[in-house]
Amino acid sequence: MKEDIEKRALLAAEIMIKYNATVRKVARILGVSKSTIHNDLTERLLYIDRELYRQVRAVLEKNKQERHIRGGLATRRKYLIKKSQLISKNSGII
Repeated sequence: MKEDIEKRALLAAEIMIKYNATVRKVARILGVSKSTIHNDLTERLLYIDRELYRQVRAVLEKNKQERHIRGGLATRRKYLIKKSQLISKNSGII
């Protein structure tokens, strides 16, 4: 495996564990796709550092369990923003 790929996988794992980050957040920080980060953390990391892999799996499982909550909060925010935009748009009409 290329050295730069190994370094990226290790860095992604450290970021995820340290900040309890999601795959999307790690991908945004490193400037690569979430598919690349997912492959780094679930496939490549196993061969690079097994202990780090176990820690990452724990964070991934926690994120998976919380996924539906984050989705619900995002939907709530979306409709609150729509509602406030509608109110501000209509408040200009007398």
